[in-house]
Amino acid sequence: MATATQSVSRKARWSPAKRRENLYGYLFLAPWLIGFLGLFLGPGLASLYLSLTKYDVIGTPEFIGAANYVKMFTDDDLFWPSLWRTFYFAGLGVPLGVLGSMALAILLNQKLKGISVYRTLFFMPSLVPLVASVVLWKWLLDTNFGIVNQTLIGFGITDPPGWFSDRRWAIPSLIIMRLWSSIGGTQMIIFLAGLQGIPEELYDACAIDGAGTWHRIRHVTIPLLTPTIFFNSVLGIIGALQTFAAAFVATEGGPGYATWFFSLHIWKQAFDYFNMGYGAALAWFFALIIVGLTIFQMRMSKRWVFYYGE
Repeated sequence: MATATQSVSRKARWSPAKRRENLYGYLFLAPWLIGFLGLFLGPGLASLYLSLTKYDVIGTPEFIGAANYVKMFTDDDLFWPSLWRTFYFAGLGVPLGVLGSMALAILLNQKLKGISVYRTLFFMPSLVPLVASVVLWKWLLDTNFGIVNQTLIGFGITDPPGWFSDRRWAIPSLIIMRLWSSIGGTQMIIFLAGLQGIPEELYDACAIDGAGTWHRIRHVTIPLLTPTIFFNSVLGIIGALQTFAAAFVATEGGPGYATWFFSLHIWKQAFDYFNMGYGAALAWFFALIIVGLTIFQMRMSKRWVFYYGE
């Protein structure tokens, strides 16, 4: 009996209708699979090989083993400083962005007339192309003629910051620019979705117990938003660590290497100095850092992320 059942099951599995369904599935999967193999896995494996070679793009790769990785740690004066600047940028910008997006989402989650208009207005800066926003902020933060410094002088501050032209203020300037475009963007939308998924009954129960606005936020909103906070934090850290275009367009790594981030260091080595093998080694090391940091965040999330209903 069991043998007959298995035979019928195999026939159904390989019937013409089932084969046609499988064929359609593979056809729909093919564009993604081709893109994955041709644009991700293939170049990734090629870069892993190049990281073990001396390659100047024009000539033939010369296998040198782990020499690029040894050079990275022992003979690159910009390696550790660029890594430190990248983590400084992410460590300061990501928490401000997540907290700002969450606070804005809480404000825009109120049941007020015309609230959709305010949501649209706060979301609009995130639609501005990055290069255009960099040009805009370079004009706003111009040391001599920028609106920001002219306003500060009007308030009696005689020595306003140099912003992009000052080594101390270059990274804070990039963080300000990033917050302007990100606080009301995708992170805010995700927080709004998380807020609207919190049951109203919990707020009603808090109101019956006499809890005020702050207590409702502290004991209901924030605990139930921890999965959303975790999600936005992970994506925010990955994006901030990979920051490149803003620094490249705004300062090209200056002044005095003040915004020479790790991604910019990879770019310069690979495409400006044509040390493609060394650039590939830097990229693989950086990829391992990001993957390791993400795994660490996933494990640490078990201690503070609360999933409602579990």
